Amino acid sequence: MTDVTTLSCRDSGAVANLTDRRQQENAVIAEAMNILRRRTYRASYERCDCPAVVRQHLMLAYGEAEREHFGVIWLDVKNRIIKRDVLFTGTLTHVSVSPREVVKAGLQLNAASCIVFHNHPSGVTEPSEADRMVTKSLSDALQLVEMRILDHIIVAGAESYSFAEHGLI
Repeated sequence: MTDVTTLSCRDSGAVANLTDRRQQENAVIAEAMNILRRRTYRASYERCDCPAVVRQHLMLAYGEAEREHFGVIWLDVKNRIIKRDVLFTGTLTHVSVSPREVVKAGLQLNAASCIVFHNHPSGVTEPSEADRMVTKSLSDALQLVEMRILDHIIVAGAESYSFAEHGLI
């Protein structure tokens, strides 16, 4: 009987140790993610001349989101980031985008250009026909007030798709 009791105590201690270890590891992972977010945030918000850093920041911020978010990174005349805005939030498969609201937001910030972005919770970065149409509609609307879209980035998990890199802008 003593052996069973000892074994039972050892097992519960092992489970407790595993739980403690998992909690410690989760805390380390959470802190590492916070460090990555801060570093990519600072790097991408100084000057927008490194598309890879901007994509990395967007993947960290929105890659695992459960709903679609559509946003804009507003830039000044020297491509310095003024502000990052999530203008619209949708469902698992769709987000409605109003070109009027995008133009209005850009004018309020006196932006010269922008990078639009959204996420695909499906995990597939390939743009849909609706994504292409929204990009064209936004580009046309922003050109009327002398603003340009430099890129449209789609993020899904740890992947991204750049309209500019694929010659779509």
